Amino acid sequence: MKISDIHVRDPFVFPAPAEGRYYLCASNGPTCWNAQGGLGFDGFWSTDLQDWTGPFPIFRPPVGFWSPGHYWAPEMHLFRGHFYLIASFKAPGVCRGTQVLRSESGPLGPYLPISPGPQTPPTWECLDGTLFVDDAGDPWLVFCHEWLQIVDGTICAVRLSPDLTRAVGEPHLLFKASAAPWVRDHTIPPEHGGPFTGKVTDGPYFFRHHGQLLMLWSSFCDTGYALGLARSSSDTVLGPWTQDPAPLYSRDGGHGMIFRTFDGRLMLTLHTPNTPPLERPVFLPLRETADSIAVL
Repeated sequence: MKISDIHVRDPFVFPAPAEGRYYLCASNGPTCWNAQGGLGFDGFWSTDLQDWTGPFPIFRPPVGFWSPGHYWAPEMHLFRGHFYLIASFKAPGVCRGTQVLRSESGPLGPYLPISPGPQTPPTWECLDGTLFVDDAGDPWLVFCHEWLQIVDGTICAVRLSPDLTRAVGEPHLLFKASAAPWVRDHTIPPEHGGPFTGKVTDGPYFFRHHGQLLMLWSSFCDTGYALGLARSSSDTVLGPWTQDPAPLYSRDGGHGMIFRTFDGRLMLTLHTPNTPPLERPVFLPLRETADSIAVL
């Protein structure tokens, strides 16, 4: 398959240099909006980011799984010798939450839950979790407290137990969507369950640039869905976080992450446009400067 043939949202790439493979996982475009009867998550692999093999069923809900649908934004992480999938789920009458799954068989799974439910607070509507490991080797779950519940969406962090099965302590607020000067209100129209207007936080992802801790995250700007950049003044997950004045990408695409190719190039992947069923993953080379990054 060519990348343009893969209909997914929220793409995430895990490079495996020892195998010479890039692994791709994402929200399944045709079924991710299904509240009842979601398919699950698929994986793909490639050696060159152009030709892809798959799909492989890396997660299918086991019998008795609490969530029937809205399977969103999986991320693939290797932590202490195991592959984990961190993804968001929803059920009628139950808050959306981010939950950790684990594979005993490598990056293509199958992945199974390691806890009865999400690691995010049960009374919060949460989504788009990512794993952050601090300098002491301790894991954190960083996630979005959804704008649909609190109007001005936030990004929060909570420490996890060493086996990733549960949250330890209370979540810490990192920042609100309104902290970024480029963010604009987004409205859900009546035909999609609205009207409802607020400010969105989506898809946090961490990386270091010349030692500084940076975070990608998504919201809406004047030209549609966009990808912004935040910077930790302390170079730790708890910040404080400052926002770049303009988006890194503003052409109706987002929920991105950054990885380095096997030949050393810094690469951004995101989905664009943000309109189902047209969204597709793209790969965009990045230019590195002394204090930032830019899309070529």
